[in-house]
Amino acid sequence: MTTSTTYYDLRLLIGGEAILASARQSLPVEDPSTREEIGRLPIATDDDLQRALESAARGFARWRATSAYDRANVLRGAARLIRERLEAIARILTLEEGKPIVESRLEVQAAADIIEWCGEEGRRAYGRVVPARSTAVRQTVLREPVGPVAAFTPWNFPAVTPARKLAGALGAGCSIVIKPSEETPATALALVDALRDAGLPEDVVNVVFGDPPHISETLLASPVIRKISFTGSIAVGKHLAGLAAKGLKRATLELGGHAPVIVSAKADLGKAVAMSASSKYRNAGQVCVSPSRFFVQDGIFADFVEAFTKKASSLRIGHGLDETTQMSSLANERRREGIAALVDDAKQRGGTIRTGGERLESNGFFYAPTVITDVPPAARVLSEEPFGPVAVITRFTELDEAIAQANALPYALAAYAFTQDVSESIRLGNEIEAGMIGINQFGIAFAELPFGGIKDSGYGSEGGVEGLDGYMITKSVTVA
Repeated sequence: MTTSTTYYDLRLLIGGEAILASARQSLPVEDPSTREEIGRLPIATDDDLQRALESAARGFARWRATSAYDRANVLRGAARLIRERLEAIARILTLEEGKPIVESRLEVQAAADIIEWCGEEGRRAYGRVVPARSTAVRQTVLREPVGPVAAFTPWNFPAVTPARKLAGALGAGCSIVIKPSEETPATALALVDALRDAGLPEDVVNVVFGDPPHISETLLASPVIRKISFTGSIAVGKHLAGLAAKGLKRATLELGGHAPVIVSAKADLGKAVAMSASSKYRNAGQVCVSPSRFFVQDGIFADFVEAFTKKASSLRIGHGLDETTQMSSLANERRREGIAALVDDAKQRGGTIRTGGERLESNGFFYAPTVITDVPPAARVLSEEPFGPVAVITRFTELDEAIAQANALPYALAAYAFTQDVSESIRLGNEIEAGMIGINQFGIAFAELPFGGIKDSGYGSEGGVEGLDGYMITKSVTVA
């Protein structure tokens, strides 16, 4: 580990054995802000995957027999090490994902919080004694780990998303085979190293990389795996859900979103603009809960658009390691092409580009912070998740209309609203369809809160007691 811009030693971790890129076929890892190759990533063979499954079975037998108290000590120790290594891990995260270093530091701190919280909560995964119908009978309900877990994480939050899956599984007493994104592998490896340095036994965590469809199909076909946890696209999530169903394996799926923001005329306008712009362009909009569809009431529409556009156009763009950067590059060319196609479609249908709407000249994958108004309902950007620095602002007259528009899509991960009226706040909280709702703020993702969506945005939660429950089974024991 280093605090310089040096990258990480990329490897597979199978049964405690580190397998470097020199020992396998490998893939390049690039800095998305420069397109420079910064590392080579080894690809797991079929034999590697089978050994990872065997290791997970051994690890589960050992870890489930470890007391919740001792498991918590390991996770708490790992959280301490991650905080001590925060600067080094944050720099690695920025190098491989591209986000500004300030955001990377916050993400690594959040990962440490998640790991510590799940360790502590695992100590409180209580069962209960149920009064029996006979004094000669004792009825108990036990909470036990579900078994070895297969987990798959995306590139946009390479610390927080693996941390949720590692911490949930380990806090409950499960072993885990995790496949982080091949585009951002080092951050997850740094978290696993902290866990191992804190005393996590060999075999409890295995880390693999390679062809995602092949790895997922191989792992989910094995009777060793008893649960999957996936964060990513709706299409892939549905496919994995089908594979899990064939083996009656438990699944937690956190899929896509297209978060609406309803801004009432009764909102604090300055607060709504400042918080909305800051949240929209965090990680260049590559956030599953990023606000992307803004519905603003007639009376304040013009003022909101003007102020929001001013903030968007003034953002400082640059490499994520520059401390002054406010928004950096996208993670890959796929995202830039996808965003450009959505913006071009909106323009062709009559949308007005208030700012941005273009690629930026650079070696990296940069796209300007963009604001679009006057977008007709048929525009793709109103129905397809942009997952980039694009905000679409639409006016509404009555609150009924805004709520209907917010609920119109199959996505229902996160939603937001701004109003100073208590009755409107209550109504919005009750009537908006989403797994997570923030009113007058965007802070919805904390270790102690459930994180997950409904409808096509998935099912199950990560975080909170609900997240830990997803890694546990319920067993009743009756003794006479």
